[in-house]
Amino acid sequence: MASSDPTPALVAEQARSLGRELTPEQAEGLGVYLGLLQTWNHRTNLVGPRQWPLMLSELVADSWHLADLLCELDLPDEPLTLDFGAGAGIPGVPLRLFWDAGRYVLIEPRAKRAAFLRQCAAMMRLKRTEVFEGRAEAVAGTAQVCLSRAFQPWREFLKTASRYKLERESGNGERRFPVVVVFASDAAPDGAVPEGFALERTAAYPSRGQMGYFWVFAPSS
Repeated sequence: MASSDPTPALVAEQARSLGRELTPEQAEGLGVYLGLLQTWNHRTNLVGPRQWPLMLSELVADSWHLADLLCELDLPDEPLTLDFGAGAGIPGVPLRLFWDAGRYVLIEPRAKRAAFLRQCAAMMRLKRTEVFEGRAEAVAGTAQVCLSRAFQPWREFLKTASRYKLERESGNGERRFPVVVVFASDAAPDGAVPEGFALERTAAYPSRGQMGYFWVFAPSS
């Protein structure tokens, strides 16, 4: 399978072996993404895995687990999500096949990677998904969700996310934003959470033969 093209049927079969049943649209979209990632990776070295089945199991699968988490959070119907250090599109590009709520901004300062992200968004016909080519400091405004896979250490990332704070009504009354989601390898943070944020929950998910974790923070003041 490693030498085969990532056709929708093969992608769906591989995802099923990982415990995920894909819709035809998701299988088609992932096939496009994995094909682009495999092609670009030969000349740009975007990610470590060289063949698409490993890309799917070691990288992309995290995105559908993140989608499951986001669907459970108390968010507005049309949230603005900022994805910092988007790089090769993990988690954001495949995430949008599983969670397409609101507007999603992939923030990437490197021109070649930004070009790759734009091609992915166009060829996969991702809804309300855009690429911001530039440094994170240049992104202004407010947001409901900030997330990062490995943009900054988590305490620094909370400081970055604090620039986008707002308050807005949610399903359970007044709710402070942004909700901040961090990929982690430990079940809970080690040490105190920086002032101004509180850890709302952690969620475990299978990742590369072990457990990965999402830490979910929200402004506390």
